[in-house]
Amino acid sequence: MALKSICVAALVAVASAFAPSAKVSSTVSSLDAMSKSLPFLECPEKLDGSMAGDVGFDPMGLSEIQADLKYARWAEIKHGRAAMLAIVGMVWQEYLPHLPGDQFTATDPFEAISKVGLAGNMQVFLTLGAIEFANFNKYYGEGEPGDIGWGSKFLEGKSEDQIMKARTQEITHCRLAMIAITGATVQTLIFHQPLLG
Repeated sequence: MALKSICVAALVAVASAFAPSAKVSSTVSSLDAMSKSLPFLECPEKLDGSMAGDVGFDPMGLSEIQADLKYARWAEIKHGRAAMLAIVGMVWQEYLPHLPGDQFTATDPFEAISKVGLAGNMQVFLTLGAIEFANFNKYYGEGEPGDIGWGSKFLEGKSEDQIMKARTQEITHCRLAMIAITGATVQTLIFHQPLLG
């Protein structure tokens, strides 16, 4: 009898997960607007279009649990910039000229990491650590996400629309590079051949 009760309770729990829930709305919000990226879904409340590249794409609802979207944008830009450098480095490693020396001649990017040795890898690690440490306090609070003081002179004298366009272009390229480096990594690890054939 106890086993039957447990099975019935489990079935009721599973069925209730698929039951439609009543929407409770105490105020009128921007949830009535539809997402630009997925027009059949409502735009999340925090994604109001004020950030560059915001097209209301959040099918998992991560913006609802993220307290500070500026911190999330910092993370997205940082990972996107790293991905842009990584995909350029991966293509360069396979096809373009290298520094002289046996440790720089590996055409497989994953083999190259071990060929340069501890000293080369430590230089990269310490450089990234210094940049990260210098910008650590910028991740929270006011300020523009991604602004580490490099290249900001390119935005001087531009209108707000031009600045927003430049920031949208950067975040779009960041997102594309994250997809590209993921695909390139998977392709290299599966086939162990150069990316471009």
